[in-house]
Amino acid sequence: MAQFHFVEDYERLVADLLAVHPRDEAMAMAVGGSFEQVGRKEVEILAERGVRDGVSVLDLGCGSGRLAIALAASYRLNYVGTDIVQALLDYADEKTPEDYRFILHRDLSVPVPNASIDVACAFSVFTHLLHSESYLYLEDIRRALKPGGVVVFSFLEFGDQSEPDRDRHWQPFEALVDQQRLLGDATRMHLNLLIERNAIAAWARHLDYELLEINAHTGLGQTVAVLRKPDGGNGDAE
Repeated sequence: MAQFHFVEDYERLVADLLAVHPRDEAMAMAVGGSFEQVGRKEVEILAERGVRDGVSVLDLGCGSGRLAIALAASYRLNYVGTDIVQALLDYADEKTPEDYRFILHRDLSVPVPNASIDVACAFSVFTHLLHSESYLYLEDIRRALKPGGVVVFSFLEFGDQSEPDRDRHWQPFEALVDQQRLLGDATRMHLNLLIERNAIAAWARHLDYELLEINAHTGLGQTVAVLRKPDGGNGDAE
């Protein structure tokens, strides 16, 4: 049976990078570069939204440990990172505390028990997925969150056309257009998909999340959304 498009995409990307770059450099490039700087920024974003000592954090698409390494430098917490490429997980595991757990998982779900996570995050993950895939991840993350837990994720958007920075994410879309023009075959493309805010609002409504925040000005280079699982909401059975 064929794998999801993103598994083959990222396995190929990581293998190509390791073939031509030193390992540390390849691992940074595999998650977009600016490894330490972006990791610190992601920690700041999570700290403002509930991460503190002792909480349980799920890092969907943890990659080579950019966030995990930065978290370990600031907090003592229960961390689980999942990704689809073993080479990335191996690198992250080497660079973080022994009690950090890294899991190879290639389904549209999260491999943790019901109601076990305080904060889930997905930085630069939904940017590379079909909307239906992002929705299914959010559906299972809700199962995994404790009542009152939050999911924080970044995304690309066309933006409000009345805003001065309305084209802030145009470049990734333009790159996708260029790929399509060059390859002529969508199955070979490295996806960079934009998500509209009204889509996220609809996802939250249908999945029974509270939409707490959409913030385009976090300094991350992507817009950040925060959804909360209501206290005592439906579907919270252990």
